[in-house]
Amino acid sequence: MTEAEIRASAWLQAWDAQGTHRTGTAGDAAGGEWLAAEATALGAAVTVEDFTFDRLDPIACHLDIAGRRIEGVPVFDAPPTDAAGVTGTLGRDIAVAELSPRAVYTGAFQRLRRAGDRKALVVVCQGDAPGLGLINAEDFRQRYGTPAIHVSSEARDVVLAASRVGVSAQLVAHSQQTRARAVNIVITLAGTNTGKPPLVVMTPRSSWWQSTAERGGGLVCWLESLRALIAEPPRRDVVFTANTGHELGHLGLDEFLARRPGWGQPGAAEWIHYGANLGAFGGWLSLVSNADDLRRLGLAALTDAAQPPDDIPPPTLVPSGETRDIHKAGGRYLTLVGTNPLFHLPQDRWPHAVDVLAVARIGAAAAEMVRALSR
Repeated sequence: MTEAEIRASAWLQAWDAQGTHRTGTAGDAAGGEWLAAEATALGAAVTVEDFTFDRLDPIACHLDIAGRRIEGVPVFDAPPTDAAGVTGTLGRDIAVAELSPRAVYTGAFQRLRRAGDRKALVVVCQGDAPGLGLINAEDFRQRYGTPAIHVSSEARDVVLAASRVGVSAQLVAHSQQTRARAVNIVITLAGTNTGKPPLVVMTPRSSWWQSTAERGGGLVCWLESLRALIAEPPRRDVVFTANTGHELGHLGLDEFLARRPGWGQPGAAEWIHYGANLGAFGGWLSLVSNADDLRRLGLAALTDAAQPPDDIPPPTLVPSGETRDIHKAGGRYLTLVGTNPLFHLPQDRWPHAVDVLAVARIGAAAAEMVRALSR
């Protein structure tokens, strides 16, 4: 193994060991403390920017069909039920839809959720592998529609068969709200050229599960980029931020921008975003940017690192994830993002979900991109 692969392996294993990284939970707190400690060990002065929110804590979540109970997970931006839940005919009063985690980015998903002719919704998870591939709660602060739950794809045949014949069912999505603390990990490296706007190096650091391939590659890129600028200080201001709240409508990015009004607007800052699934085993790598010069920079760095992108979408593409917010505001950005056969599934774990060599190569390219843009 190279030194870069050894570092990547150590960071990925540490992340995997922290448990579930859902925003405001113990695993999320452990992830923040670990990342701050790693950054400090590299020589950075870390700022912890905390905020409070109402965490959703499930109490009971299940679908009961003809005496059989199927455990589930709430759709986190849907309203809850009480302890008794909702009773009705499956397929009519309680709608059923097979949906992948990517469905959240479609208008059809929102229309399905807002339809007023039903009492509740069952989302049968759909993905490249079986299990609970959860859908992000893009409207966590403004929940909408009827009560809704996810059930595993492993319950697909039972749920769809019951829906076709219209059996009576009970859906329970009982939960409580708990005031909780969440944190962004922020580092500011001051440059000597104050005439240039700051460079923001961003990665999400929260998720539904351990999400070792989903989040780990981005964190390796973030740490490798920080390591590069500690060794070679920047000429312009560079702000590193690792934000929580990704799966809950980007709560952490909202908080970061609220403290820095206008930074998402044209000319205010440049953004590098290390998105999901970088170096996921069996995944593809995409280079996304709305600026030709940033696309050229990213392509050259990835090619030099022997990990060229599999896809370079047109600059007009509206990206998913946190970059979408910057794109819509008109900011300049360069994003690395990948695919993952275990996307949003509990099985996304060390070591089988990650390609350490790919992670290390992407991390090297990321460091070179940041080094070039920091001058």
